[in-house]
Amino acid sequence: MGYVMDGAAQERLQQYFDLMGGVLAEPRRRTSYAMYAMGLFGDGERKSMEPIAAKACGSTEDVDALHQRLGHFITDSKWSDQAVRRAAARYAIDEMVKQGPVEAWIIDDTGFLKQGAHSVGVKRQYTGSAGKVANCQVGVSLSVSTRTEHVPIDFELYLPKEWAEDPGRRKEARIPDQVQFATKPELALKMADRALKGKVPKGVVLADAGYGNNGAFRAGVRARGLHYAVGINSTATVWVVDRAGSHGLVKWTPKEIAKELGRKRFRRTTWREGTSERLSARFAARRVVVGHDDGHPTSEREEQWLLMEWRDGEEEPAHFYLLTLARETSRKQMVRLVKERYRTERVYEDLKNELGLDHFEGRRFSGWHHHISVALSCYAFIVAEKCRAFPPSERWKGETRSLEPAAGAPLRGLVHHVPLGNRAHPEHLAPSVPALSPAPTL
Repeated sequence: MGYVMDGAAQERLQQYFDLMGGVLAEPRRRTSYAMYAMGLFGDGERKSMEPIAAKACGSTEDVDALHQRLGHFITDSKWSDQAVRRAAARYAIDEMVKQGPVEAWIIDDTGFLKQGAHSVGVKRQYTGSAGKVANCQVGVSLSVSTRTEHVPIDFELYLPKEWAEDPGRRKEARIPDQVQFATKPELALKMADRALKGKVPKGVVLADAGYGNNGAFRAGVRARGLHYAVGINSTATVWVVDRAGSHGLVKWTPKEIAKELGRKRFRRTTWREGTSERLSARFAARRVVVGHDDGHPTSEREEQWLLMEWRDGEEEPAHFYLLTLARETSRKQMVRLVKERYRTERVYEDLKNELGLDHFEGRRFSGWHHHISVALSCYAFIVAEKCRAFPPSERWKGETRSLEPAAGAPLRGLVHHVPLGNRAHPEHLAPSVPALSPAPTL
């Protein structure tokens, strides 16, 4: 679904640039931000500094000077990434929540394929973007989603130990002294702290097994007053809790529980109307207590849901999730929640294909983060425009039911919407924003 800016939208874009200009403060930064953002909004194949400068210039003689100016803004200028991202997040979320409350915070990571060994954080490592080990950087992201919308609000570059502990590489990439090695789950918790400090509306934290298997990550989420719905491996251990709230002495793996239940106990559940068919699989759920040794007696550990998924074409259940939601939570509510995470992959595609998220060709730490900040702010504007273009549909109005957290207090914002009718709701708005000529100045 394409999007073309009319006069009112162009005026809103100018106002948005004014908002970001106020965050950046200095006039040269304000103008450079506008030029760089318009370059990302444009339709060029490569959205790195030199092509953006070439497209923005009226004459070839000015390209080099503008390239240097953009290079200084992205690579060397000391503006706050967090201030820009916070303002962009607030702008998008203010429009999103007009259609429905925030339901989830989604943690994920994506690869930035690279050639050579000098871009900060690059090494041969696994990335889900390529589905294999590749020479790449990896960025960990935090996104916020409502029932219909999804916006990434923060990113952290994962620094492998080869980079974090090498003084020569650190100096070359200008990695700040305070930035030390951190695992991806630790980076995720760092972004959660920033979101809480920025008063982002809370949601249930969603993440795949790369994060969900990490007991410290799960404990960190709960310690921050958040709930989670995360993937885990089939080899994790749990105790099954009966209706009286007690459990036996034998630990089970999720795979063993699924096998014991058998095919008939798995019920088909649809979580979304796809473009050509309903998206569904078979699911079963059991109340459990996690079995790993965390220093706490079993009686003090939190009851959770173990959700088991048996996809069509698979010989047995192979996908498992832990959720800290109340006993009264329905299977359908749990399924719809955990499936929200998969929208992030489409967001990554849009950011990379439409806004040049992975086009940055610099090598420095600050440059990578500055580029990401401008791309995120561009996407935030697109999301807000989408919300304005597609107001809440009647199919999302109707019966709602709140989910209660396991702790007992209301989990504000997580609402189950019962759709009316069969019309597909537009899930993504392809950002096709024409460049303004000349680029707006601030």
